[in-house]
Amino acid sequence: IALFPRTSSIAGTKFNRSLPFSSGLGIAGAAIVGILLVVGIICFRKKWQKINDNAEIEAFINKFVSLTPRRYFYGEIKKMTNKFKDKLGQGGYGTVYKGTLPDGRLVAVKVLGESKGNGEDFMNEVASICRTSHVNIVTLLGFCFERSKRALVYEFMTHGSLDRFIYDRVLHHQRRQLEWKTLYDIAVGIARGLEYLHQGCNTRILHFDIKPHNVLLDDDFCPKISDFGLSKLCERKESVISMACARGTIGYIAPEMVCRNFGGVSYKSDVYSYGMMVLEMVGGRKNIDVGVSQTSEIYFPSWIYSHLDRSMNLDPNGVTDEEEEIKRKLIIASLWCIQLYPSDRPSMSKVLEMLQGELQSLMIPPRPVESSSPVRSPITYIETRDSKNDRVTV
Repeated sequence: IALFPRTSSIAGTKFNRSLPFSSGLGIAGAAIVGILLVVGIICFRKKWQKINDNAEIEAFINKFVSLTPRRYFYGEIKKMTNKFKDKLGQGGYGTVYKGTLPDGRLVAVKVLGESKGNGEDFMNEVASICRTSHVNIVTLLGFCFERSKRALVYEFMTHGSLDRFIYDRVLHHQRRQLEWKTLYDIAVGIARGLEYLHQGCNTRILHFDIKPHNVLLDDDFCPKISDFGLSKLCERKESVISMACARGTIGYIAPEMVCRNFGGVSYKSDVYSYGMMVLEMVGGRKNIDVGVSQTSEIYFPSWIYSHLDRSMNLDPNGVTDEEEEIKRKLIIASLWCIQLYPSDRPSMSKVLEMLQGELQSLMIPPRPVESSSPVRSPITYIETRDSKNDRVTV
């Protein structure tokens, strides 16, 4: 059409169907074809990337076949959860359901979301937890991987997560039923679990998301560290590791995770998160509440310091001398853990020494933030990764 112009007659008038008009049609057609081609390439690349991701996960499973627990079909996951009837909770990487194995054992099944990148969270969790065997680390009993269908099967923890006994106002009276001795035992158990991850495994495991929500409690309130979706494996001789971006949850992220001026990222980042969590256990409140206005919120460690200076008047009902000593141990140890610079923080082995030693031997560390003005945190957070769990990427 573009090469051979023709003449037409309308109402007796002759005109030429000119070359520019037909050329325009050709250009428009080419543009449409180009757009369709680009869309097709994008779709193909996405499909191909998904195939590659699945192949990478399968290769990973085959590599660790001697370490990985039982592999379930997705149909078995649906059956053990009664078609996902009993929901236990939801986090940044999936939804947890209550389930029952054929032998009658109760389990917690975490079904991962379908839009989870290249499956890094899935591989992190399986690779990390398969290397562990400790009373304070949750046990992975099995997993499911069928393309986009991914699930992790864990031992069932009767009392759920620790955060229920810290923040929940409805259960606030139940938190006091735990007693200070129980809170102390929980803090010591978590410290032992972290010490094992940092020093007891052949490959050091950095958790990067220590918080009450990721600590589960069994029948006897024995704590077990869970959720290794953000974890990272490294050689034990490595003191500092490279990180492309920050990972963790607002309020628990160590300063060096966001700003390298504070120091390098290492196992000391977990120590910081542990310290913040223990302060919450003692104070019975979140160290950062995203629902509170910035003008009315005081940085939690500063609040703790002010109460420490007032002879630890944290419990209006009064405490015994033994409970007072427990509180002071927990607070002093955790304040050492949240020092801004990693080099000033103790290892988890040293933390255990502090918690299990004599109170008189402990020194009160300097304030992490020398400021009396209301602040949200010594760090500025740029972008949240998950609004429900406040996980963040910076």
